[in-house]
Amino acid sequence: MRFTKLHALGNDFLVVSPGGEPDLPAAGEFARRICDRHTGVGADGLLLISPDAGEPGRAGFRIFNADGSEAEISGNGLRCAAAYLAYEKRIASAKARFRTAAGDRVCEIISSRGPVFEVKVGLGAPRLAAKDIPFDDGRPHDLVIDYPLAISRKVYPATCVSMGNPHCGLFFESIPSRIEWHQIGGEIESHPFFPNRTNVEFIRVVNRSEVEVMFWERGVGETLASGTGSAAAAVASMIKGLADRAVTVRTARGSLTVEWPEGGEVYQTGPAEVVFSGEYPAA
Repeated sequence: MRFTKLHALGNDFLVVSPGGEPDLPAAGEFARRICDRHTGVGADGLLLISPDAGEPGRAGFRIFNADGSEAEISGNGLRCAAAYLAYEKRIASAKARFRTAAGDRVCEIISSRGPVFEVKVGLGAPRLAAKDIPFDDGRPHDLVIDYPLAISRKVYPATCVSMGNPHCGLFFESIPSRIEWHQIGGEIESHPFFPNRTNVEFIRVVNRSEVEVMFWERGVGETLASGTGSAAAAVASMIKGLADRAVTVRTARGSLTVEWPEGGEVYQTGPAEVVFSGEYPAA
């Protein structure tokens, strides 16, 4: 099986283009094997990309986490998928439209320098109602802002949104220690109020145009960056009144920008880089 490895600010993916519909027998098990950092190639996730033969610039998109579970969407994954298609010269223009489980998403190549691409992606409008996240404590909520979420050791004010996948944002004056961050992230990911589990963002607001974020990704654990997580952190900061409609999101390996025009969809612009290609046994 031919694969290409890419990363977006250290959030790494293995791209496979199986042809036809974006499918692969036992894809979850294959993802677990190939993403294993000790016995496989190593990555946070597996992307299955299937360009449409009759419609240039359009492709199917599926994403599997390192634990083999399938996710709805990934902002960094979409940027890597667009960079992959551009690098392989499989799109004729700067734009690519992907069919995801969360709906169609359009990516645009802003610039390129060898294997490094700057990509803008439209992530759709955030969904804020509890039923759409989903977040279920047995009551309806139009917004989930500073909800007192209890885990085994403490209660945390949680602000939750959906970017096509669920996110739970926690705000801190200083980012917690790595041990505490892992403990909190692991417990909240599988909290019973999140029926589909959730991604967790640890957010520090620097000023109204800049936030710092650390990530705990559903099905992966600690990641160096997250595209939808960055967008969710920015949106959470905005709906809490802490940030303007355009912010720089600082991650462990660099920054990206998130814009959410009033009444519109969220746009994100950041890098994606091709690392290498190789062969891996599919059986």
